Amino acid sequence: MGDRWGTIQKRDRAGGAGQWRGAGLVARLAGAAVRFVRWWRLSRSRRVEWRAQAIRDPKERLRYLRAAMGTVSLGNEDAPARFTRWRAGAVGIAVLAAGVLLAPAWESRSVEAVGLDREIPLEDAGAGEDRGPGKVWLVEEKDGHEVFSNGLRVETAYAVSNEPRRVMQFEEGGRMVVAGSARPRGIVFHTTESHIAPFEESENQRLRRVGKWLLEFVRDQRAYHYLIDRFGRVHRVVKEDDAAWHAGHSLWADREQTYAYLNHSFLGVAFESVTNPGGEIGAVVTPAQIHAARTLTEMLRGRYRIAAVNCVTHAQVSVNPASFLIGAHTDWAAGFPFSEMGLPDNYERPLAALYAYGFGYDDEFVRATGARMWKGLALSEDQVRQEATARGIPVRNRRDQLRQQYRSILARIDGAAPAPAGAHSRGEAVHSLKRTATRTAGEKRTEEVRE
Repeated sequence: MGDRWGTIQKRDRAGGAGQWRGAGLVARLAGAAVRFVRWWRLSRSRRVEWRAQAIRDPKERLRYLRAAMGTVSLGNEDAPARFTRWRAGAVGIAVLAAGVLLAPAWESRSVEAVGLDREIPLEDAGAGEDRGPGKVWLVEEKDGHEVFSNGLRVETAYAVSNEPRRVMQFEEGGRMVVAGSARPRGIVFHTTESHIAPFEESENQRLRRVGKWLLEFVRDQRAYHYLIDRFGRVHRVVKEDDAAWHAGHSLWADREQTYAYLNHSFLGVAFESVTNPGGEIGAVVTPAQIHAARTLTEMLRGRYRIAAVNCVTHAQVSVNPASFLIGAHTDWAAGFPFSEMGLPDNYERPLAALYAYGFGYDDEFVRATGARMWKGLALSEDQVRQEATARGIPVRNRRDQLRQQYRSILARIDGAAPAPAGAHSRGEAVHSLKRTATRTAGEKRTEEVRE
């Protein structure tokens, strides 16, 4: 906010204490205006979300959300975005009114110096203060398991090696792009979308048998770094120092960097479960799984200094470059228990693929998501429209510009050196493989669906 308003002037110290009281008045007026705008935005957002949930048709719901967020109507990409200047106007009027009275005798002083906060950038929407999980350490390590100070127990009997993490980063479009890093930068949460037996005592043998088959399958495919079974047991699959083939074509971003092809930069954690499209978490995830996932996330975040905003679901990061649509995979498109796991609700965050690289989404993706993600979708589109307006070009043209940046990223990654012989090829890092392990009581069957 200080960058936008410039500076506030103060009087020379010889002018006495009265001028300092004037500076305090400006700070109080502007601070009150900022608090009012924030309160208005929060209350308006809650009303919009409540009304949107009552609209069953996905296209009508999106039309309402876009209109409510101050954007143009659905399908009119060539029209310029409408300005919403009045929200900042309340703050500007407060500062201007006081500034006209007091500015002549003031020297420059930054907004931060009188206690005003900067506006939260778009990339940080939905993210509260990240204090970190605290220190978690390894208590003991034995054959077959590890125990950590927060109560986490990791089963290691099925742990395997894979291709070492690639280290690759470069600048594109004014942002640093990370296509691989030695240290994990985030966590992607998945569901296995596999056969789920009823979680009942009478099904205990079947639950154990299905879980064992699934664990063997994901180990053979190097599909995830961790798998959490129905009983809440945490199994290490691929060692943390190596890549796992869990994310495929994927994009995410925080304030500082863009992350592409998250196999080499994010850890993959899978729940033995399925996603309820558009619904809540349901009975397919057990309380034991949620507790285990929380302790595992605490350990991983503490070990690798992973920011809470980089703990996301597969549906939030998965993309299809051929169609330029997000949601190539929709596991955890709805119902992920962010708060139960001590994380901010990252469903509300704008999606980098939409606002930074021009991707779109279809009705199928909207049906798969819950109401919690609609705000992030609307904010992402609003950002693209505001950028188009600022440049005086149609929205479609702005999206084309952003897509060209993503194509440049693809070209840089495709031009990288191939993986070592005997390992998964470089193409495995840039082509997603959706694996579904289907088990029945009388047979063992594995189905692979390639995109």
